[in-house]
Amino acid sequence: MIRIRPVESADWEFWYQLDGHLTQEEFENKVRTRRGYVLLVNEKPVGLLRYNLFWDNTPFCTMLFIAEKYQGNGYGKQLLTYWENEMRMQGYEMLLTSTQVDETAQHFYRKMGYKDCGGFVIDIPKYAQPMELFLIKDISL
Repeated sequence: MIRIRPVESADWEFWYQLDGHLTQEEFENKVRTRRGYVLLVNEKPVGLLRYNLFWDNTPFCTMLFIAEKYQGNGYGKQLLTYWENEMRMQGYEMLLTSTQVDETAQHFYRKMGYKDCGGFVIDIPKYAQPMELFLIKDISL
């Protein structure tokens, strides 16, 4: 059985196993603002999605991750679809996300109806990474 719910403080240990980018303080902010979701399979957490508001008005998925053991079962699609529906119900009409150009996630997002809309390169040595590709989706329909 699959269930998706907002992230809770008690999820910290699980969350940090998949997403080591958030500080404890920022994780608690996701809990407070309800800008994170956990996907559970038979009540076991196996995936997460977090987002922010780009330009303070456009939902931007900053991470979607399914534990490796559970990948390839459609859970990412279910989690992204859930988030898209939540954003639509809140009155948003456009969504953004991004991924590095060397990551396969770009193909997943395109299959989910997202279109390429730009990117940028960070070449500051301490932060250098491959180009970040931005993708956009119209959910106004």
